Amino acid sequence: MSTVSTSGATEPSHVTQTRTAYDTVAVDYARLLDGELARSPLDRALLGHFAELVESGGGGPVVDVGCGPGRITGHLASLGLDVSGIDLSPAMVSEAQRRHPDIAFSTGSLAALDLADASVAGVVAWYSVIHRPPPLLPDVFAELHRVIRPNGLLLLAFQLGGFTVRHEQAYGHEVTFEAHRHDPDSVTGQLGQAGFRVTVRTERAAQDYEKTPQAFLLARRE
Repeated sequence: MSTVSTSGATEPSHVTQTRTAYDTVAVDYARLLDGELARSPLDRALLGHFAELVESGGGGPVVDVGCGPGRITGHLASLGLDVSGIDLSPAMVSEAQRRHPDIAFSTGSLAALDLADASVAGVVAWYSVIHRPPPLLPDVFAELHRVIRPNGLLLLAFQLGGFTVRHEQAYGHEVTFEAHRHDPDSVTGQLGQAGFRVTVRTERAAQDYEKTPQAFLLARRE
């Protein structure tokens, strides 16, 4: 099923729903998740590991795709990375720019990034693949492979479980969108088919308000 976007182009309905939902919740989402990273030592360790590998590999630009209000982007910048952020939601980009005025943010689609081939040293996709149905993930990973330079890095975070949840309310607002709990084995296989080699795979139990375990994959572009 497709809809017509504000630019007049036809896009899948799940993309339109996701953008609309995050435009609606942007301010409250940013407020409610503010400080969450400080409560997640494993998350910080994985992001730190990613940053060290980028720097030891010669550095270079890094992109936080699906950056939301820029909380991960800002953390990566604090670790010394040359980082920018991209998000589907204009309201999220506006919130990110307000919170992090020294970092460049732009709107864009995970499946069609406005980046040159092999132009970045790494990509962080921190819970940004959860709104892509599993059959569409190979196209996303092919696009990420296109923009990451050889031997560059990809860090993924997502909820695991292998099922889909339809939301009608989130962050105090009535919204409609789906979130997909991906299977780590399947994602690992899809990354391999796209030309990535997974080097780190870890999971943690749900904490605080989370309802499902969380998965993290670090991969190198072959």
